[in-house]
Amino acid sequence: MITATPLALLKSHLNVDHDLDDALLEHKLAAAETWVTCTIEPTYLGGGLPAPVTEAILQLAALWYEQREAVAIGVSVAPIPFSVHDLLRPYREAVTGHVAQ
Repeated sequence: MITATPLALLKSHLNVDHDLDDALLEHKLAAAETWVTCTIEPTYLGGGLPAPVTEAILQLAALWYEQREAVAIGVSVAPIPFSVHDLLRPYREAVTGHVAQ
C-alpha cells in the first residue's frame, strides 16, 4: 500500500515501537488519506501535503487504530474529532467554488 504519509510518522505519533501492526497501520493510513481526499480540494494532494493535512490524516488514522469498533459496550467511543475538521477547513472548496485561503 502506498500512502503519502509515512508509516514511520504514524508509528511515532502513536508511540508504537514494534512491527507487529504494520499492515493494520498502513491500512488505517490509506483509509484516512482516502477520507481526507474526499473531504478537501483534490488539487492539494498533487505536490505533497501541507502539514495541517498530514496532521489530520495522522489523527484520523490513530483514532481508527485505537478505536477499532464503531460501537463498544461500556467504553467511550468518539466520532471523527472536531480537530480533524478544523485542520482541513482551509483546504476545503468554498461554496463559491474557490478554495479558501
